[in-house]
Amino acid sequence: MNKHTLAFSALWLSIAISTSVHAQQMRGDAVAGEGKISMCIGCHGIKGYQASFPEIHKVPMISGQSAGYIASALAAYKKGDRRHPTMRGIAETLTDQDIADVAAYYQASAKSEASGGASMPEGATGKVADLLKKGACVSCHGDNFSKPVDPSYPKIAGQHADYLFVALKAYKTEGNPQVGRANAVMGGVAKQFSNAELKELATYLSGLPSDLRVVPQSKFR
Repeated sequence: MNKHTLAFSALWLSIAISTSVHAQQMRGDAVAGEGKISMCIGCHGIKGYQASFPEIHKVPMISGQSAGYIASALAAYKKGDRRHPTMRGIAETLTDQDIADVAAYYQASAKSEASGGASMPEGATGKVADLLKKGACVSCHGDNFSKPVDPSYPKIAGQHADYLFVALKAYKTEGNPQVGRANAVMGGVAKQFSNAELKELATYLSGLPSDLRVVPQSKFR
């Protein structure tokens, strides 16, 4: 690779990072966001809805998720760091302001929902406790995995187990143009574990009390 190619690559990376950060830092308007979620509600607004790519799994609950994380995820789909054809196609139609507004809407959309009555589980023990310690999961995702230390990190407590499993495997995937997530930190974490171990982690995390919800939305707006 010659110096001109290196310089171009560095410039492209700088622009991509700047775009992603800009999308995350823009002030979102939840009221405006409510008018921009028509492409979201067909999956994320239906309780129990399952996707079939890259395997059958429930789509993630995003109502109650932090706005910073939703903005970060959409920016990553738009940029191609998260490889998922449907989500990239949707994200590419959104401006940075749209992303900020949608993110603000979903952060606020679960606040009026009942908590669901989930009880506080006992702390992780045995093998699961060892796996969580090995991955240093709490150091990023915070207390009870629902108080991330950075707003661009997700709340993962109570998220669907099958979705968490698919997401964790995606961080291990390389060389697939349609599946995978380019995140050096999460890639390093996920690759420490077998898929069976990732499933154990996902199952445990899904049983924790959660801020996350599915808030049904009418398709007729």
